[in-house]
This record gives sequence, structure tokens and C-alpha cells, in this order.
Amino acid sequence: MKDPEIAALCARLATRERAADTARQRLDFDMLAMLYPTPDDVTVEPMTANGVEAEWTSTPDARHDAVVLYVHGGGYVVGSLASHRHMVAAIGRAAQARTLALHYRLAPEHPFPAPVEDTVAAYRFLLSQGLHPGRIALAGDSAGGGLVVAALLAIRDAGLPLPACGWAISPWVDMEGVGDSITANVVRDPTVTKAVLVEMAGHYLGGADPRTPLAAPIYADLAGIAPLLIQVGSVEILLDDALRLARVAGMADVPVDLQIWPEAPHVWHLFHPELKAGRRAIEAGGTFIRSMMAEGARTG
Repeated sequence: MKDPEIAALCARLATRERAADTARQRLDFDMLAMLYPTPDDVTVEPMTANGVEAEWTSTPDARHDAVVLYVHGGGYVVGSLASHRHMVAAIGRAAQARTLALHYRLAPEHPFPAPVEDTVAAYRFLLSQGLHPGRIALAGDSAGGGLVVAALLAIRDAGLPLPACGWAISPWVDMEGVGDSITANVVRDPTVTKAVLVEMAGHYLGGADPRTPLAAPIYADLAGIAPLLIQVGSVEILLDDALRLARVAGMADVPVDLQIWPEAPHVWHLFHPELKAGRRAIEAGGTFIRSMMAEGARTG
């Protein structure tokens, strides 16, 4: 039996028109902030983390010794603190932690590896504040999901202590768009097309090799990175990105929890105010983070 909430959302998303210019695309994405206001009990504090624009959010039951470092999606080209604030606040509530959301530098003005550098800089900031690495989680959606894995690689390679875990939501980790689901799910996915992926990949790469591991982590040696939760919807054209990422991580002996959510579109978590499946997925992610942080506290 089909989920009527998901069906209604997908029908609405299928009618959207994508603006031609990047500036308008960014404005359109930020309209999510007006559709889904931040709850009244959420505290928001703008700040910078080692020079990266960011903001703290917290709910009344958030532990101050636990932080989710969040990197938004949007193909490395669009997305902002505003577009994802309601979702980040819900993730912090589920994880019972503060969140530090980043507005990393965007392409094409700032191509690869700028977002990776900004995420690692923010992680260094958290460590400099005295936070135990086992009480830090990285999370992100779409491009941000790929950025979570890239940042974990960069953190490992820099010799920094690893965070408790990474949570990759609908991760984009293939800059060439060669997964089977790119074509198999083309009529089912109301949110993303291969043409858009190729366009954004070009903006992000800026001439770099599309199989560069920090840009496309499915080509990386993931051995030794933190445990991963990967959530993806069954109708996504990026379904194979998640499946291939889970395989590469699993073959590198990284603990992986892969969740494929029936009928769910790309980053359905963004629509959690009107989608029970979105709220359930966020709660599952929060449970994973709390569990990994508890393990990190015991072994750290």
C-alpha cells in the first residue's frame, strides 16, 4: 500500500520548474525556510568556525558536550543555513545534541576542494573547543552526504582523531552519473535528473578528475574511517550511489548501516513537517548518533 503523504509530496515536486541561473536556484532553494519555519524552542546562534560561516542550533534537551556537525546538500552549488535550518534542528533534537551547521563555500565560485577544506576546518574548531571526538558526529544530505565521507577521509589522512560516526543522507558520491539507478529510476524520481547532476558536477569539479577520491568517495580507500549510517530512498536516481558507497565501505571493514526507505524521494527528511517517513528517518538517524556517541565515550 502506497504512503499517501509521500505520493502527494512526489506529485507536487514533479511540477516544480528549475530556474536557469544559479542565483535564482539558490533563492528558490532557500524558500524551504519559509515553508518550514524553525520551531520556537530552537535556539539559533550565528557564528564562524575557523573562518567558515556557520550557526549553532540547540533544543532544550540538547547535551552541550555532544555536537552534530552538519553540511547541507544542494549539489555544492545551492543550499544554505536557511534552507536546512528546520531539518538540522530536528536532527539535533533526535540526537539530543547541539548542531553546528556549515555554509561552506559554494561552486562555481569556490570549486573542489573548498567544501572539504571548510568541513575539516570546522571539525578542527570543534576539537579546539575541547569537545571529545567521540562526542562529535558528521551528518549531511545529498552533496553533503558525499561531503561527510570526504571529510572523514580528510580527517583520517590528516591524523586527526576520528569522530563518533558519519550519517550520509541520500549521498551523492559519483561525479559521472554511471549508476544503474540513474536510468532505472528516471521516471520515479521527481527531484533530480542526470542532466542536473552532470551540470553541478562540472561546477564543483572545476576541471578536476571526476574520480578524485575526495570528490567521489566511491573511488577512495575508506579503511579506518568512522562508522557510517547511509539512508536512501528506493525511488532515487542516486540509489546506486548509496549502494556502491555501502559496498566500498563494507569491503574496507567500515561498520555500515544501510537503510533503503520504500517510496522515499531524495532527502525526504527535508519535508519532515508534512511527512511521517521523514520524521521516522530523522529519529532513526538520531538513535544511531546517540548509540555511536555512547560507544565513543566508552572507548575514548
